[in-house]
Amino acid sequence: MTGRKVYFDNAATTFPKPKGVADAVYEYIENVGCNINRGSYEGAYAAADTVFDTRSRLKELFGAPDERNIIFTPSDTYSLNMLIKGIVKEGDHLLVSSMEHNAVMRPVEALARKGTVTYDILECDVSGTVSGVMMREKLEEILLRTKRENKRFRAVIFNHGSNICGSVLPIEEAGRFCSEHDMFMIADCAQTAGFLDIDMERMCLDGLCFSGHKGLMGPQGTGGFAISDRMAEQLDTLIDGGTGSFSHLLVMPEELPDRFEAGTMNIPGIYGLNAGIRFIEETGTDNIRRHERAILERFYENAKDIDGIRFAGGGPDPAVSLPVISVTCERMDPAELAYRLESEYGIWTRVGLHCAPVAHKTLGTFPKGTVRFSFGYFNTVEEAEYGAEAIRSICERG
Repeated sequence: MTGRKVYFDNAATTFPKPKGVADAVYEYIENVGCNINRGSYEGAYAAADTVFDTRSRLKELFGAPDERNIIFTPSDTYSLNMLIKGIVKEGDHLLVSSMEHNAVMRPVEALARKGTVTYDILECDVSGTVSGVMMREKLEEILLRTKRENKRFRAVIFNHGSNICGSVLPIEEAGRFCSEHDMFMIADCAQTAGFLDIDMERMCLDGLCFSGHKGLMGPQGTGGFAISDRMAEQLDTLIDGGTGSFSHLLVMPEELPDRFEAGTMNIPGIYGLNAGIRFIEETGTDNIRRHERAILERFYENAKDIDGIRFAGGGPDPAVSLPVISVTCERMDPAELAYRLESEYGIWTRVGLHCAPVAHKTLGTFPKGTVRFSFGYFNTVEEAEYGAEAIRSICERG
């Protein structure tokens, strides 16, 4: 047993956070502490300024239409539920990909089981993605079929980047198609926000859901979505309640972001998220990508020739992949490999199905799943080499 600890679970939540994140949370709790939209005093105004500043930074990061179109929620999962369940009507048809996380699959399947919607799954290849040409062909096929069946092809909901093998879907192609045919395009950017360049206008995204505690470097309990004005006009509320504004009304106000932010938001978390985004701005997404992909490439180069090791998705393409890679070992169950990595080498990974069983079926790793290594900005190339050699040693000893 080594005394060393190496964290390779950044796709679940980034760790460690930039130092300013904890400082910002502490500053709020220790010296501010009040709510926003509820008090007319200095502290409340200061907190409101920080929340607005965070919206503004996210608006710039995502190419969103306006600060008011940035809505805070507790997580990416909440955001996806609010958009999916808020935009569909009875009889609608949806399209998801075969690389979706359960944050998409479960709400869509729940709606389907109630008889509210029907849906198709765009089958990706064993590398975890699909070409833009094949995607458009599938979209055109479904559009024609739903018209014949007198159904409305309402929305496409795609995972931007895989939390298992790091593959990236061409969501811009799907977004353009949706824009051309008066459909809605929703992207799950839990794994890509803060790492890949995202532009809602260029990608024709109506809804962009994000997690605050992954690539954006904030605390858990933070997330949200950015929406187009077109989607905002048609999106029903999923949660109703107090907003601190328009309190004379017994219905939710029409104004954004208030319409979708019922209840007291996680202001300490948003302070931390603000610091995380500032760190990204100061460091530069190009530098973050370059560093994390260098770690990914070194790990893969050192591990690819290990006898008995298989890479989900066939291994990464460092030029386009997220810093996520998953392995299986012919000689042992993934759970045993993960246990030995921690117990013998102090390496923390995530093992199993990663809340994405449909994706694992696509990759051929269902039902046992994989051992996932997900790298972050504070990992080093030396740690990547250490992780690969740990796998080699375990596999050789059996």
